[in-house]
Amino acid sequence: MFRLFRKMTPQHVFYMLGLVVFITAQVVLELTVPDYMSDITKLVNTPGSSISAIWKCGEMMIFLSLLAFISSLIGKYFSSKLAASFSQHLRWQIFQRVEAFSMEEIDRFSTASLITRSTNDCTQIQNIMSRAFNQVIRVPIMAGFALFKISTRYWQWMAFTAASVSLLLALLVFLIIYAHPRFRKMQYYTDNINQVTRENMTGMRVVRAYNAEEYEENKFDKANSEYTENALKARRAMGLMQPMTKFINNELNVGIYCIGAFLIAAAGASEQLEIFSEMVVFSTYAARIVRAFMGLNMIFNMIPRAQVAAERINAILDTKPSIVDGPKEEGEGKKGNLEFRNVSFTYPGANVPALEDVSFTAEKGQIVAFIGATGSGKSTLVNLMMRFFDVSKGSILVDGTDVKDYKQKDLHEKMGYASQQAVLFTGTVRSNVTYAHEDIEEKVRKAVRIAQAEEFVSQMEGDINAPITRGGTNVSGGQKQRLSIARAVYREPEFYIFDDTFSALDYKTDRILRAALRNETAGVTTFIVAQRIGTIKDADKIIVLDEGKIVGEGTHQELMKDCLIYQEIAKTQLSQEELA
Repeated sequence: MFRLFRKMTPQHVFYMLGLVVFITAQVVLELTVPDYMSDITKLVNTPGSSISAIWKCGEMMIFLSLLAFISSLIGKYFSSKLAASFSQHLRWQIFQRVEAFSMEEIDRFSTASLITRSTNDCTQIQNIMSRAFNQVIRVPIMAGFALFKISTRYWQWMAFTAASVSLLLALLVFLIIYAHPRFRKMQYYTDNINQVTRENMTGMRVVRAYNAEEYEENKFDKANSEYTENALKARRAMGLMQPMTKFINNELNVGIYCIGAFLIAAAGASEQLEIFSEMVVFSTYAARIVRAFMGLNMIFNMIPRAQVAAERINAILDTKPSIVDGPKEEGEGKKGNLEFRNVSFTYPGANVPALEDVSFTAEKGQIVAFIGATGSGKSTLVNLMMRFFDVSKGSILVDGTDVKDYKQKDLHEKMGYASQQAVLFTGTVRSNVTYAHEDIEEKVRKAVRIAQAEEFVSQMEGDINAPITRGGTNVSGGQKQRLSIARAVYREPEFYIFDDTFSALDYKTDRILRAALRNETAGVTTFIVAQRIGTIKDADKIIVLDEGKIVGEGTHQELMKDCLIYQEIAKTQLSQEELA
């Protein structure tokens, strides 16, 4: 956890220093008040004492209490500012780091865990800073100052107080041994609940289609029960702390007064008043010590989960992205050219390569298509072009420069990418098309028209300003794909990459869309991943993949003559007339 606190900025350090100063002032002021109680006790029981002297002591008690109250308020302000600003800082650092992760790092942590770490784990750190930091500062100061105050009193009281504090420490040790490991597990069980819930919500259509509600409920019940059982064991143990502390506090007060009664009985008349006033002060200080240990109850309750949260946050912040920027912004060769040069790639944790010794070249303005069976490596090619992963062997050249030498931002700026699974964001049609780029209405309408989305967009309430719900659930699959294509067109890039983007379109819309793209985006190098031969038969170059290797390359006509696998695919999709 201390490693995490090293990430504090100077502003956070300022808040921390302010918290220490004002908490210290509050404790010192509070522990000075009992001295005046002792003086009042002596004055009241001393014949001839003036009422003005008693009032003066009372006024000082009120004044010191008021100062302690003000110090407490200011300390709370610094505590809240420190906790809120530091947790905000952590969330921002986590978000920035995750944005820089490659798919390898994201898969390693899992999406559900990344969400938990940036929300729940940051909240745990915020809670311990806003609540426990006060106690961490207050307890040693209060206990130390109170012990110093009573160290000059009668040894019998000191011995009894030491025995009571030892009992409290034994209880704390038990809780550390028994409860803390269970608190550490709670973050793991939280991840598990989030994972099950997320899968259920994401796959709700499949769940209902297969009448699997009871199956999913059982999965959630198991995860929920594990979390609950672990939490109950930890909370029951921690629940002992407060009643045991109160019992020890009451026992300590009774013991102090019993010891005081014996001391007073054994003392002479001249010493009895002194012992009585000392007893009043001592009981107050002893109560403060016990109260300080009661504050430890909350600290030890929160520390285990916060410690786990800090470790999980550090795991993200300490992970270096495997894909880093190169030094170049532009390529050194002809614009619009892309070359795979003896590329091989194996996914992390896999034993079999997804691509093996793949080489091809795409010239400026060409339409290059990829086809093959599921798992043949088509989408992997796209992932490597976009540098979502780095090649295991070989190199990929964009405009004559290795993609590893580009700054990622500049490489991605060259690409107009429409993913296999169309992704829309909460907002409007317009914000999804312009996504993170300058908003020009004329360009938006042109991109929507080229993507064959103009008809359904014009019928939506608000036209291009029509709302899009989270995940694009208020439009169909084909409409989402067309808006995803419009987003790629809007960028006016050097390369278009369509990763099976036409799969949800009917044949007519597919044909019209491809014709519009060819006419409107002439001169732009285009890559199309497809399952349908009808989508790619007019491409300038078709690359046939099988088990990660290129088994055919050429035009539709050339492959129909020379490539057996392409012929087999064609026979399953084309009519006899089309084959002829």
